[in-house]
Amino acid sequence: MMNNFVKKRFFILLAIIFFLEAFLNVNFFNAFAAEWRQAISPWKWSFPRDHGSHPDFRTEWWYFTGNLIDSMRKRYGYQLTFFRQGINFKAKDRNNPWSIRDIHFAHFTLTDATLSQFWFSERVSRKGPGLSGISEEAMDIRLLNWKAKMERNSISLEARTKDMQLSLTLIPRKPVVLHGEGGISKKGPLKNQASYYYSFTDLETEGAIKTPVSERPIKVKGVSWFDHEFGSNQLSQDQVGWDWFGLHLSDGQDLMIYIIRRKDGSIEPDSSGTLVKNTGEAIHLKISDIKIVVLNYWESKRSGGRYPSKWRIKIPPRRIELEVSPLVLSQELVTGSSTGITYWEGAVSGSGQSSGRSINCEGYVELTGYAGSLGGIF
Repeated sequence: MMNNFVKKRFFILLAIIFFLEAFLNVNFFNAFAAEWRQAISPWKWSFPRDHGSHPDFRTEWWYFTGNLIDSMRKRYGYQLTFFRQGINFKAKDRNNPWSIRDIHFAHFTLTDATLSQFWFSERVSRKGPGLSGISEEAMDIRLLNWKAKMERNSISLEARTKDMQLSLTLIPRKPVVLHGEGGISKKGPLKNQASYYYSFTDLETEGAIKTPVSERPIKVKGVSWFDHEFGSNQLSQDQVGWDWFGLHLSDGQDLMIYIIRRKDGSIEPDSSGTLVKNTGEAIHLKISDIKIVVLNYWESKRSGGRYPSKWRIKIPPRRIELEVSPLVLSQELVTGSSTGITYWEGAVSGSGQSSGRSINCEGYVELTGYAGSLGGIF
């Protein structure tokens, strides 16, 4: 773990970078843009290697979210996310230990639906012994004592803070799903406005969590979703943020929707989705296949952000119609000590119909750009 002196130097360096970006219009995250690969041509996917890091690309994340129940069928949610952000901050002396190739961030949340409580923690570190590291050969990610590692067909997650704990085992019940066209997820009309994106949408989950108000670890089981995305593009200046849905339907299907919002209130035409059938077959959904109506809003007293809090979702070509709501309204992360982004990410549930039959659903929703635009960021 970083000692106080090293931690202080690290955060001073970050502060200098962000100061120069904000006031001198120098974007260190893009200053060496020519050095970053772009998600343009088809990717030759190879697993387990592609579960690991792709350092030629500027931005990468590994996203775990899940819906859990305990022995009393009380409902919980969790998020454990690892980010890698390339900055290429180079000292004149190439061997200077303060030259930084990447910064690693992580977010960890727990939701208790019965108590209507939500907690989150965040971390940031540079690569180094005892600090953080991400393998390029397989899924093996560590940031201090937060970890995600895949061995054979099993993923283990570990995270611990003073008040929160998570120890879970995740086993895929469906194969890897490639989003977009062969794994290229378009984010806008330009050729380089894209990322490589795949998921495990259905992960059998078992283990234990501990919340700040539980006296001891709680045994839980449920279902998780894993997203892995890497690329080098940003949102354009006319794009404000995105709405992401990852939903498990009780008929065995999984639904991902990714909506990019523009500053003029319109939807980016390259927004899209994926429907994963119970067989594991993935069906690409164009934005014209997706209809979403916001039915309610929630306003954060902490950030002032006004977030959608209930949705009617229709996929007419697939005869799917859902109404979805958060388990807890206040599932907002204000990450001033890591990514600096304020966003809403939380457990949701709902009900509706699929092919004329009544179904239930559960999953996670992510909402960005409602407490400050993300245009030109990530």
